[in-house]
Formats: sequence, C-alpha cells, structure tokens
Amino acid sequence: MTTSIAPFRLKPWFSERPWGKSDLRPWYESTGTNELVGEAWLTGPACVVETGPFTGKTLAGMYSHIGGEFPLLVKILFPNDKLSVQVHPDDAQAQAAGETRGKTECWYVLEAVPGAAVSLGLKPGVGAAEVATSVADGKMEDLLEQVPVSVDDMIFVDAGTVHAIGPGVVLLETQQTSDITYRLYDYGRPRELHLEQGIAVIKAKTEAGKVEPRQMDGFIRLIEQKYFTVDRFDVPFGEIKITNSGPACLVSLSGWGTVKSSKGSTGLKPGQAVILPQGTGDITIDAPAALSFVRCSAPAK
Repeated sequence: MTTSIAPFRLKPWFSERPWGKSDLRPWYESTGTNELVGEAWLTGPACVVETGPFTGKTLAGMYSHIGGEFPLLVKILFPNDKLSVQVHPDDAQAQAAGETRGKTECWYVLEAVPGAAVSLGLKPGVGAAEVATSVADGKMEDLLEQVPVSVDDMIFVDAGTVHAIGPGVVLLETQQTSDITYRLYDYGRPRELHLEQGIAVIKAKTEAGKVEPRQMDGFIRLIEQKYFTVDRFDVPFGEIKITNSGPACLVSLSGWGTVKSSKGSTGLKPGQAVILPQGTGDITIDAPAALSFVRCSAPAK
C-alpha cells in the first residue's frame, strides 16, 4: 500500500517484565514506571506518534486510519535476569492455532559483557520426550546450545528454534509483528507455561545462528531474510541519501539527525524509531555530527 505520509517518529512503549531493569540509561533517562522494564517497544501498536499529522495517535490507531499495519515489531531488550526458554511457531502453525502469523526474529547485539551468550537451539539428539522430562526436572538449560555473543553480532532466530536470552546483553530485536510466544521453562517463576503447544512447533533443524555482515554500497547489511532486512549506516557528518521501497523504520544507535523526504521531515533520536511508510521513496538523512543508525525494512507489497 502506497501512502503520502511523511516519515514520523514514535515514542517508545515500555513493557514491564520480571527479568527487566529499573534503570535503562544511557538509552532512556526515564521509563515512567517504578516497575522493572524488560523491553522498549519502538514500533509496537501502542507506541504514540510524536511528529506529523497523526501526532497523539497510537501506531495501531494511525494505521487503522490509512489501512493495514506496520509489519515489523522492533524492540530493545534489557535483560537483568534470564528470560524464559521459549519457542515461536511459523506462519502455518500460528494460523492453524487461530493466530494471524508466526514469529521469526533476529537480535542485533548492542551491549555485551565478556563471556555473554544466548541459548539457541537444542543439542543434537534432544527431542520432545527429553524436553518434557527436563522441564519437570528443572534441567532444561542443560539441553540448550550456547552461542557466545559480542557487540555487533547479528543472531537469526528462525521460527521453531528453542531459545533463551540471559543477562549481560542489550539487544535490538526485529521480528514479525506478533506477540505469540510458547513458554517452555521459566526457572520456577509463577508464570504460565505452554509446554504442549511449544513442543508441537519445535523444529529439529532451523536456520538459526550468527549471520555474517555484508559490506554494501555505503552501509552494512546485517541480515536479509524473508520477513525483514536490517542494515547499519555510520555517518561521520553531513547528508546521505537512501533509496527505500517497502515499509521500514530507522533507529538511531548513537547521534541525532533529520530524516527528510519529498513529503516532509522529522528528527531522528537515539533509541526511537522513525517510520517510513510504504511509498516514502528516497530519503535524505542530515547528520550534524557522527550518527549511527539501523534501517529495519519489510518487503514491499
């Protein structure tokens, strides 16, 4: 769907989680809550538009006005404790369960302490019976492959991959717009598990793993998959032009800038998303000083 809407910026929506943090600095000075925050949703349906003619509306409300939805959910994750061990269904499995779509995602590592790792996939030979037994015995972590991570690593998390995130990292997550999660194991925390549904969607082999970056013309391609492409741009200062086709968002990792299109402009700030609706076309980013940002884009429709 093509629109005539200028790029616009969203206010992050903070999701409270038992494994989160009370202090998200330097990314955010305040979250507006005294509870632990695990996720800053940058393009969530409840995020409020800060600039342009739809200022004050939620992203979901804005798209209900023009039709459709923004196809990517982009978040920053702030784990201060272990996240649950979980698995997501693919599109067909989710739709069979009455959901709109599945959940394939990727993680770009923004911060990592020495020795940090994520859990990604089951060890060879582990099947449904071993998973169920390990949950009952409290030993599921022993069945998971550990992948060491450091800053700038990109991790692909294919649907059907059993996975978990631990403390010591900050991640930029890009995923299909879906909040469907089957929680397999939660270290004894009193939250609902979805063992039957989760075991049913586990895949013995997936494409999950580290992705090697590719140098492109003026930027770095971090990942290119069916549902999303994530690119990184590092601008010392001045203007750069970007060709854009499908719906996308820009997220500053450090520095400020102005995003300009033929339809209007808006400011790019650290830790916030600027939405480029489908049909935005070519844009210019003006950076008065050093600026690093990512573009998370979905295929054009």
